[in-house]
Amino acid sequence: MENIEVTLVSSFTVNGKGGNPAGVVFNADKLSDAQKLKVAQIVGYSETAFVSNDDEVDFEVSFFTTTGEVDFCGHATLATFSTMYHKGILTEGSYVQRTKAGILSVTIESNGKVVMEQQLPEKIDFFSYQEVSKVIGIESSILESTNLPIEVISTGLPDVMIPIPYGYLDEIKPDDELIADFCKKHKVVGFHVFELCEPESILTASCRNFAPLFGISEESATGSSSGALACYLTEHLALGSDYVFEQGRAMNCTSIITASVKSDGSTIINVKVGGYASSIGTMVVPL
Repeated sequence: MENIEVTLVSSFTVNGKGGNPAGVVFNADKLSDAQKLKVAQIVGYSETAFVSNDDEVDFEVSFFTTTGEVDFCGHATLATFSTMYHKGILTEGSYVQRTKAGILSVTIESNGKVVMEQQLPEKIDFFSYQEVSKVIGIESSILESTNLPIEVISTGLPDVMIPIPYGYLDEIKPDDELIADFCKKHKVVGFHVFELCEPESILTASCRNFAPLFGISEESATGSSSGALACYLTEHLALGSDYVFEQGRAMNCTSIITASVKSDGSTIINVKVGGYASSIGTMVVPL
């Protein structure tokens, strides 16, 4: 029997608190997908990252939920590179990871902040206010009052961007079965629901993310969804190119996620998401 050491890390923390926990396993080259899934299930977090050697780039990183592999995970990427920085494996600088979502750069800043490149946005689908209203329990007229569309955007994982008026975010009581059925039918990962903050706030938007199809009723910080939201806002509103998102408030686990979008005219040419992470501890998993 082999013991696998898992580093437990909370990503997108605020002064070391809050955030979204992820597991990180180093030297994962010899682990099969079935073993990775077993480790992820025992850890029990929404995602666990597995780091392997790569012949062409710095690392290959794979991501497993408790139900299976996903192409990319922002908060687990942050956990991975922050851990390597704090362990002295990496110093500040730029690195490249191979993921199933593509080959993506990761920058570690001098203060330990990790900034991740994401895939360029792909707009996949859109839904009517009536379709989504039935699933999240908010009247379609209230959704329509935002004058913003409901769209599926992916910067690594396809999520439904759902704008709601200010003051309604904390009122949502998600129905896991309804959301999971909707996501399965339309081949999307989850719902990323957001309300824009007041203009004087340092926050751009407050968000909630629901992905019960992948065993995640609600997630307190989602990097890939934040990249998609930044692209959505860049297209539909003139809010500049730098964004600050709050997530996890309804879970009493507030997280802060930064995002930036670079455009050439009306074309987005670069998407980055960043934040801080803090170690929680370690776990030994027998295989």
